[in-house]
Amino acid sequence: MKPTVLLYNFKDSVRNRKITLALMPLGFRLRKVEKENYNQPIGYIAGVKGIEPLNETHVGEELEDEMLIMVGMTSAQIDGLIMAFRKNGIPKVKCKAVLTETNQYWDALTLYKELKLEHDTLNNKGIQNEVEK
Repeated sequence: MKPTVLLYNFKDSVRNRKITLALMPLGFRLRKVEKENYNQPIGYIAGVKGIEPLNETHVGEELEDEMLIMVGMTSAQIDGLIMAFRKNGIPKVKCKAVLTETNQYWDALTLYKELKLEHDTLNNKGIQNEVEK
Protein backbone atom coordinates (compact mmCIF):
# COMPACT_ATOMS: atom_id res chain seq x y z
CA MET A 1 0.00 0.00 0.00
CA LYS A 2 1.36 3.41 -0.98
CA PRO A 3 1.96 5.67 2.04
CA THR A 4 -1.18 7.76 2.41
CA VAL A 5 -2.23 10.76 4.48
CA LEU A 6 -5.95 11.03 5.24
CA LEU A 7 -7.07 14.59 5.95
CA TYR A 8 -10.28 15.15 7.89
CA ASN A 9 -11.82 18.61 8.34
CA PHE A 10 -9.01 20.45 6.55
CA LYS A 11 -10.94 23.44 5.21
CA ASP A 12 -8.30 26.15 4.80
CA SER A 13 -7.36 26.08 1.10
CA VAL A 14 -4.05 27.91 1.68
CA ARG A 15 -3.05 25.44 4.40
CA ASN A 16 -4.14 22.51 2.21
CA ARG A 17 -1.97 23.77 -0.64
CA LYS A 18 1.02 24.15 1.71
CA ILE A 19 0.51 20.58 2.92
CA THR A 20 0.25 19.27 -0.63
CA LEU A 21 3.42 21.06 -1.71
CA ALA A 22 5.31 19.96 1.42
CA LEU A 23 4.37 16.29 1.13
CA MET A 24 4.47 15.87 -2.65
CA PRO A 25 8.27 15.34 -2.77
CA LEU A 26 7.91 12.55 -0.18
CA GLY A 27 5.67 10.55 -2.52
CA PHE A 28 2.71 10.32 -0.17
CA ARG A 29 -0.80 10.01 -1.50
CA LEU A 30 -3.07 12.66 0.04
CA ARG A 31 -6.76 12.06 0.47
CA LYS A 32 -9.17 14.68 1.79
CA VAL A 33 -12.07 12.89 3.47
CA GLU A 34 -15.43 14.63 3.19
CA LYS A 35 -17.85 14.87 6.10
CA GLU A 36 -20.37 12.48 4.52
CA ASN A 37 -17.74 9.72 4.83
CA TYR A 38 -16.98 10.22 8.53
CA ASN A 39 -19.05 7.16 9.45
CA GLN A 40 -17.10 4.86 7.12
CA PRO A 41 -14.42 2.58 8.60
CA ILE A 42 -11.08 4.37 8.35
CA GLY A 43 -9.54 1.23 6.86
CA TYR A 44 -12.07 1.34 4.03
CA ILE A 45 -11.22 5.01 3.36
CA ALA A 46 -7.52 4.05 3.39
CA GLY A 47 -8.06 1.22 0.90
CA VAL A 48 -7.44 -1.72 3.24
CA LYS A 49 -8.61 -4.90 1.53
CA GLY A 50 -11.43 -6.73 3.25
CA ILE A 51 -12.93 -3.71 5.01
CA GLU A 52 -16.30 -2.98 3.50
CA PRO A 53 -18.12 0.38 3.36
CA LEU A 54 -21.34 1.14 5.17
CA ASN A 55 -24.41 1.81 3.05
CA GLU A 56 -25.21 5.17 4.60
CA THR A 57 -23.60 8.60 4.68
CA HIS A 58 -22.79 10.66 7.74
CA VAL A 59 -25.23 13.51 8.31
CA GLY A 60 -24.27 14.39 11.89
CA GLU A 61 -21.67 16.52 13.54
CA GLU A 62 -18.46 17.92 12.08
CA LEU A 63 -15.14 17.41 13.83
CA GLU A 64 -14.09 20.33 16.03
CA ASP A 65 -10.48 20.14 14.83
CA GLU A 66 -8.50 18.82 11.91
CA MET A 67 -7.48 15.16 12.04
CA LEU A 68 -4.62 13.57 10.11
CA ILE A 69 -4.19 9.80 9.74
CA MET A 70 -0.98 8.26 8.41
CA VAL A 71 -1.41 4.99 6.54
CA GLY A 72 1.25 2.47 5.53
CA MET A 73 4.21 4.56 6.67
CA THR A 74 7.51 3.58 8.20
CA SER A 75 8.90 5.46 11.21
CA ALA A 76 11.27 7.28 8.87
CA GLN A 77 8.37 8.37 6.65
CA ILE A 78 6.43 9.64 9.67
CA ASP A 79 9.50 11.60 10.75
CA GLY A 80 9.74 12.97 7.20
CA LEU A 81 6.13 14.13 7.32
CA ILE A 82 6.68 15.91 10.63
CA MET A 83 9.88 17.54 9.36
CA ALA A 84 8.14 18.64 6.14
CA PHE A 85 5.44 20.36 8.21
CA ARG A 86 8.09 22.15 10.31
CA LYS A 87 10.28 23.10 7.34
CA ASN A 88 7.30 24.60 5.50
CA GLY A 89 5.91 26.47 8.51
CA ILE A 90 2.73 24.39 8.67
CA PRO A 91 1.20 24.54 12.17
CA LYS A 92 0.87 21.27 14.08
CA VAL A 93 -2.23 19.12 13.77
CA LYS A 94 -3.48 18.30 17.28
CA CYS A 95 -5.29 15.12 16.32
CA LYS A 96 -3.08 12.76 14.37
CA ALA A 97 -2.77 8.99 14.33
CA VAL A 98 -1.27 6.05 12.53
CA LEU A 99 -3.70 3.51 11.08
CA THR A 100 -3.51 0.35 13.21
CA GLU A 101 -5.03 -3.12 13.25
CA THR A 102 -7.48 -1.82 15.86
CA ASN A 103 -8.47 1.65 14.62
CA GLN A 104 -8.84 0.62 10.96
CA TYR A 105 -12.35 -0.59 11.86
CA TRP A 106 -13.30 2.64 13.65
CA ASP A 107 -15.08 5.56 12.06
CA ALA A 108 -13.64 9.07 12.08
CA LEU A 109 -15.73 10.31 15.01
CA THR A 110 -14.67 7.40 17.24
CA LEU A 111 -10.98 7.94 16.48
CA TYR A 112 -11.32 11.70 16.84
CA LYS A 113 -12.90 11.37 20.30
CA GLU A 114 -10.10 9.00 21.38
CA LEU A 115 -7.38 11.33 20.07
CA LYS A 116 -9.02 14.37 21.66
CA LEU A 117 -9.21 12.56 25.01
CA GLU A 118 -5.53 11.56 24.77
CA HIS A 119 -4.50 15.09 23.78
CA ASP A 120 -6.48 16.68 26.61
CA THR A 121 -5.19 14.13 29.13
CA LEU A 122 -1.57 14.66 28.12
CA ASN A 123 -1.92 18.44 28.16
CA ASN A 124 -3.69 18.47 31.53
CA LYS A 125 -1.09 16.07 32.92
CA GLY A 126 1.63 18.40 31.66
CA ILE A 127 -0.06 21.36 33.33
CA GLN A 128 -0.47 19.37 36.55
CA ASN A 129 3.23 18.39 36.52
CA GLU A 130 4.23 22.05 36.09
CA VAL A 131 1.99 23.06 39.01
CA GLU A 132 3.52 20.37 41.24
CA LYS A 133 7.12 21.56 40.58
